[in-house]
Amino acid sequence: MVKHQSIPTLWRLGLRERRTLLLLGDLFIGVVALVVALIIWGLSEEWLGLSVAFIQERVVFWFYFLPLIWLLLLVELYDVHRAAHRPQVIKSILTATIIGFVLYLFVYFASDNPLPRRGVAAFLGAASLLTLGWRLLYIRIFNAPEFMRRVLVVGAGRAGRTILEVINRLEPKPFELVGLIDDDPGLLDSEIEGHRVVANSQRLLEIIESQAITDIIVAISGAMMGSTFQTILDAQERGVEITRMPVAYEELANRVPINILEADWILRSFVDEFRIGGFYEVVKRFIDILGGLVGVLFVGLILPFVGLAILLDNGWPIFYGQERLGKGGQIYQIIKFRTMRRDAEADGQAQLATEDDARVTRLGRILRRTHLDEFPQFINVLRGDMSLVGPRAERPQLVDHFQRRIPFYRARLLVKPGITGWAQINYGYASDLTETMMKLEYDLYYIKHRNLIMDFLILLRSPATMLGKGQ
Repeated sequence: MVKHQSIPTLWRLGLRERRTLLLLGDLFIGVVALVVALIIWGLSEEWLGLSVAFIQERVVFWFYFLPLIWLLLLVELYDVHRAAHRPQVIKSILTATIIGFVLYLFVYFASDNPLPRRGVAAFLGAASLLTLGWRLLYIRIFNAPEFMRRVLVVGAGRAGRTILEVINRLEPKPFELVGLIDDDPGLLDSEIEGHRVVANSQRLLEIIESQAITDIIVAISGAMMGSTFQTILDAQERGVEITRMPVAYEELANRVPINILEADWILRSFVDEFRIGGFYEVVKRFIDILGGLVGVLFVGLILPFVGLAILLDNGWPIFYGQERLGKGGQIYQIIKFRTMRRDAEADGQAQLATEDDARVTRLGRILRRTHLDEFPQFINVLRGDMSLVGPRAERPQLVDHFQRRIPFYRARLLVKPGITGWAQINYGYASDLTETMMKLEYDLYYIKHRNLIMDFLILLRSPATMLGKGQ
């Protein structure tokens, strides 16, 4: 291989460093937009810009929180892969601006005191334009090869192929994959998922030096030879960052690789490595009660209209109850607006919903597409059967079916099911075994990493994400 000349590793930011840079950059842009908005607002009212009198007499205290609110509206763009995709960046910034404007109109008409229309309008305009410029500059710089991490995958077996499949699906690429290392002589110079096996582990340090490698992903699922282990330790001593394949998989895909996990993974992930404290559970329950009350109030407001529409479309009943498995496998009755024909499961066999499901009524398609059918579940949240955030509630028959075919499937019952969740906002509905396995990977990622911040981000992302999904 030709020796690679490059800039220092310091400038090749990893995923976590890029996320931090994006957050700090957006915060700086938000503060600049705030200053611009104050100047425009002041000039428009003939205060000569940022005068002390203008600030004291006209600027209300909450106006200074607009940069933080702007960060919340951009929550989807803190996914590093989404942030590297130019069309997605433009779409997300436009969406954030529209949502910000709608929220302001709601506050404006609901408030007794007139709010600073010029100031808010100037802030949204300045924030959207400045953020767009900053984000496009970020893409131009950090998508360039000179600023990307250079990665070797050690192991070309099942684990190696799995991580390569994830990398190949990402566009643009999160790093520059130089190749693979494997000790099987038959694999040398062959291509695995479009990437070449460049050497065995004995040449690992030489490849690191000549190709300016910054990271190694260790994708060896079986026993590792002592010499290979020592070579990887030597690479780490030279400043190369070492990442195990399951960890890299989680960082790149935001889910866990259930097909390569060992049998004791559940114990290591949910017992040894991560214990949820009582504070999280108490606060989560408090948020569930508040959200449940708001949701039930909304159900009361739409019930006369949705109920009448269901009656006219397909007759009684308006609601339907169905057995679902909750935390620890406890059975409860989920409550939804009815969207299927009354004879949808005449044989009594549980079936997965599919796209263009013939059992769904005309109105039911609208309710599912808008997710209005889900709102009566807020009653389940208030009762404690469900949470606002968690894996999708599933029927006992389907859980029994899937747990015999998908590893770790029953682990999703370690937490309460949710109205929304990590799998729902990232994947949507599953209509077959393969898609169900994919959703489980997202569910287990949530269960392993769940915390209040993650729950909050899921709730923020849910409205925009779920409007485009449903069946």
